[in-house]
Amino acid sequence: MSLPHGMIDSVDNMKMEPSSPTDRDRFPFSRSSSTGSLHTLSSSAPNSGEGQGGVATGNMSSSSGHDDEDSDNKSSTISYKERRREAHTQAEQKRRDAIKKGYDSLQDLVPTCQQTDSSGYKLSKATVLQKSIDYIQFLLQQKKKQEEERNALRKEVVALRIMQANYEQIVKAHQNQPGQAEMRVSDETKFQVFQTVMDQLFLTFSNISVANFAELSACVISWLEEHCKPQALHQLVVSILQQLNSQMMQGNIRG
Repeated sequence: MSLPHGMIDSVDNMKMEPSSPTDRDRFPFSRSSSTGSLHTLSSSAPNSGEGQGGVATGNMSSSSGHDDEDSDNKSSTISYKERRREAHTQAEQKRRDAIKKGYDSLQDLVPTCQQTDSSGYKLSKATVLQKSIDYIQFLLQQKKKQEEERNALRKEVVALRIMQANYEQIVKAHQNQPGQAEMRVSDETKFQVFQTVMDQLFLTFSNISVANFAELSACVISWLEEHCKPQALHQLVVSILQQLNSQMMQGNIRG
């Protein structure tokens, strides 16, 4: 079938007429770039996700590490406090045991603390301490009294030793004079002299008042000053010896 000439021309004109550029021809790089960009975004998105995931994983691991360290520090702190509290408790218990042992030993040592009170209960610590103080004061008084008695006994021993030495010298002096053996005085004569002296002194001492200690002390001092002076005793002994001598002479004459 043949076409009309006009239509053939129009067809030719359409063929010869350049076609309008399409979007692809005008922007040959836009789609590819957009596709590339989308590809880049799509390809970079997983990479970015992987990076963020790695960072997050690292952060999680580091935070878990810090948590472990904190928990270790807390546990070590708690254990240190517990050990310190336990050590303090043990030290306090030892101190209390030592105090209790000391009170028990003190109660065993003090005689007045060994019995319980009237109610039957155990003595309190304050009572034990007070009774111990009283007992120590009693012991100190006894010690002072015994020291005074010891000093008095020492003085008496010294005086007796001096007297012993004097009598020993007298005995030696008499032993060194054998020619005067017949002139020695017998023990009976010595006792007779002593008895006579004591009788004379007792006669004067019988007038002393003994109503109370004050009067006795005053009278004894006055009696000693009056009758026991060396001159008075010398005169008394001389008179007694003269009397005995005269009695002996009379006895010899009669015999």
